[in-house]
Amino acid sequence: MKPDVRSRLSRPLALICVATSLFAAAPAGALDQARVEDLLAELQQAEPEQAERLVAQLRAEWSKSGSATIDLLVDRGRAALEEGDVLTAAEHLTAAIDHDPDFAEAYQLRATAYYLGDRIGPALDDLRQALVLNPDNFDTMKGVATLLEELERPEDAQEVWMRITALNPHDPEAEAALARLERSLGGQPT
Repeated sequence: MKPDVRSRLSRPLALICVATSLFAAAPAGALDQARVEDLLAELQQAEPEQAERLVAQLRAEWSKSGSATIDLLVDRGRAALEEGDVLTAAEHLTAAIDHDPDFAEAYQLRATAYYLGDRIGPALDDLRQALVLNPDNFDTMKGVATLLEELERPEDAQEVWMRITALNPHDPEAEAALARLERSLGGQPT
């Protein structure tokens, strides 16, 4: 029996992970770590009007698998997520991970599938692995922060949101989350 996915599509982690992965689609190629570091440095100093372009470039870099096979599996996983078929999505993304266990985006997307299928533990495990592979991916961090809030760990969530704003100072979602958490914690920033 399939979980009731349609009713959960409005949940924050799902929206974050699916939306950012859709915008991140890019042609295959190996991750250029030096370029990523340059883009992150630019983003941290950028004016708000430049930030969106830099974020899009970072997402494009992070989405490069370097393999047509992995790209196909990830695309099929994304399509299944869009259709609400989390089981099929997880299968395609697991196959992508089997082909390349060092491709962080596949873990991030599979975390979304697990999350939508009410498999919070595996979702957290995949987000953790995605961050091991790509520790500066603020989109993956958003998934972690959202889950921490859902697990009623606001101090930990606040810490992750602060890390996101350190990497991407103009992220309105992170700014809103920090304001919300500061209010809920009684004005006690970490």
